[in-house]
Amino acid sequence: MRWLTGWCTGAPRPGAPAHEPPGAVAPIAARVLWTGPDPLWAVGDWRPEEIRLAVLRPGAAAVVTTGATAPDPFEANPATLRLAVLGHCGATDAELAAGLAAARGGAVRHLTGWPGSYTAVLRSGTRSTVLLTDLAGARPVFHTPWGDGTAYATAALPLADLVGAPLDTGHLAARLACPEAPEALGTGTPYLGVRRVPPGHALAVRGGRPYLTGYDGPGAEGAPGRGEAAAVRELTRALLESVRFRVRTSPAGPVALPAGPSGRARLGVDLSYGTASATVALLAAAVPPAAGPAGAGAPYPSGPYRAVPTGTGALPEESGPEAPTGPEAPPPSGFASGPGPGPAGPARTGAVKGSWARTAARPRTASEPVAAVTFGETTGAGTAPAVPALAPDVPRLRHTVLAPGPDTLPYADLRADPTAGPLTDEPGPELVTAAWAEARFGAGGTDHLTGHGARQVLDGHPARLADLVRAGRSRELLSPVAALAGADRAAAGVVTGALRTPLTVLRAAHRLARIRYPDALDDAAVRLTLRRTPDGAGTAGARSADDLAWVVPGPAARWLSDEALSAVALRLRLAAREPAPGDNPGAYRARHALHRHARGFRTLVHATEQPGQRLHAPFLDNQVVRAARLLPDEVRLQPGARHALLHAVLAGAGRTDLPPDWGRGPRPDRAGTVRAGLRLAADGLAELFDAPLLAEAGLIDLPAVRAALDRAADPAAPLPPAALAGLADLVATELWLRRVRARRHGACWTGLPHPVHPALSPPRFS
Repeated sequence: MRWLTGWCTGAPRPGAPAHEPPGAVAPIAARVLWTGPDPLWAVGDWRPEEIRLAVLRPGAAAVVTTGATAPDPFEANPATLRLAVLGHCGATDAELAAGLAAARGGAVRHLTGWPGSYTAVLRSGTRSTVLLTDLAGARPVFHTPWGDGTAYATAALPLADLVGAPLDTGHLAARLACPEAPEALGTGTPYLGVRRVPPGHALAVRGGRPYLTGYDGPGAEGAPGRGEAAAVRELTRALLESVRFRVRTSPAGPVALPAGPSGRARLGVDLSYGTASATVALLAAAVPPAAGPAGAGAPYPSGPYRAVPTGTGALPEESGPEAPTGPEAPPPSGFASGPGPGPAGPARTGAVKGSWARTAARPRTASEPVAAVTFGETTGAGTAPAVPALAPDVPRLRHTVLAPGPDTLPYADLRADPTAGPLTDEPGPELVTAAWAEARFGAGGTDHLTGHGARQVLDGHPARLADLVRAGRSRELLSPVAALAGADRAAAGVVTGALRTPLTVLRAAHRLARIRYPDALDDAAVRLTLRRTPDGAGTAGARSADDLAWVVPGPAARWLSDEALSAVALRLRLAAREPAPGDNPGAYRARHALHRHARGFRTLVHATEQPGQRLHAPFLDNQVVRAARLLPDEVRLQPGARHALLHAVLAGAGRTDLPPDWGRGPRPDRAGTVRAGLRLAADGLAELFDAPLLAEAGLIDLPAVRAALDRAADPAAPLPPAALAGLADLVATELWLRRVRARRHGACWTGLPHPVHPALSPPRFS
């Protein structure tokens, strides 16, 4: 886990807890970026190019450095500005210098518009620090009072370790009951006293006091009058720029990792039956990567499609002729070529002029393949989806199909010691599928690109139907409602599809458009107290109608205790007294669904990323999220909108040979795989919930949870679709609690006072 941390001191506050002097405390194995009374550290396996510092002193030009440099000396000059950018940032040194100069007047939004995913820290003088989160929530910032000031970090666990914060059972109950509702979650974390900065906000610490300000509002999201063509062009430019930047800045040559002695490919992509991962794979294969230095190792030769068993680590070497390199190398197959010198002309590089075409500063190699990884799953009919059809005729993609096995099923970690797994910053259902994801990423590249976040960024949330009603555009509801009616007609009969589904969906959309925000929260609190939670069963129209609400309970809410549900309901009633959000319910729900998914991706990275490896999600970048906001609601809500948008992106990038029905094939049966994992892990689950910490904290109804686990392990017992997701939330939270309990206090810091424990002290969860 990589994180940065620091603090800002101020005047002592009355009643502040006593701590060691700040100079005696420092994170373990940290790299100092700024010194002085308000330092900044980078902790973890940061690459040199992931740490960039800029300093602007009065009367001098900005100085930009990259990598391991000496820490900037402390200066008691209030006019000195410092900027630290950590992560994958596509800004040039000149852009960083210009951005730092523009920030002298207090503007910070421009610091979040560069390609990539990164955290920016701005220091003005000696007593003012500003940290910027991203729009999706994949790069969060946390803060907590400490001593006479405020400590901040990009991970919550180190801050809890610093101040000795206990676990917050109220927040854990809210995460299980309403995981997408900010009214229930607030700005809290699983650690009492550690606060989260909301996505799209800046944390400004002045004189030791924290202040939160939003730097990027929702804007005119989905506003009528925006052209679809202009929005698609901007989406194409943003996504191409995000993928291009990652491909061309990946480390040169194969990198030896613990996964295998033969090293690993430089680039890897997911090819997991979805159009999002296929789009990223096709775009990455079309970008020529930067060539490594001489002697860094020959590029991997391209090879045919093949299957390997899981658990083999890095991909085996292949032999074969190298493809030609240099100016005469052919463009990637399937991508158009334009006029120019030579027999076929230079390869087309993008749909928007200047979007990601750059003059080659270094020689490129066109023969290095991209490792495309797929798990060999089957559909509900028992057949394998045609994955190569998503990325046809691309020789540069070296496709590897991993054979699934018992060690890659969900809940596989429960057959060993549950506390032996990785400790993530926060709990999440990704912990129960960590073995599956780790095997997939282990066969990928040093920089592995995924399609995470595309559904939340591009798709039309069902609650957006209410936005159309509010805007007086009810006629535009006809197409999405007709699509739902057609699906229900085929699944449940003519009466349901032709009559019940349209009436149910339209009535729910009009109700959400009319209801007052406080009344909606009061209704949600009542439904939560009465355990009226959607189970995911029924038709597509019924599920869409359930989503047409300001607050929807999570799948694990049905198994929480009465006390936990009452506490979450109280949070909703208190939030009803606050001012209503300034945007429409559909855009509001879609934005917080994206935040939840970004939190899950962050947990996935912490649980599965190997040392030296980087997992990328270009769809979660700021510029991609901003470009997707320009899409009109009526475009998002069309049937198959995400497939059509990604098809248009690829067509704009030159991939014009894809069929019109690209990406509309059958999907793998993940529910059957989850239930198979539950059956194999039945003994481990029974032991895990013999005396669970969730029950000790009073969060769950233990007999109901045990009965649900027994039903899930029985292949003949019917189970609602949402039950599997709810059980994953409960099991992952229990695993996380046990790993936190087994952790040694103060493992992140040096110089902390030794904690004093009573002779017999039960674990604290409140």
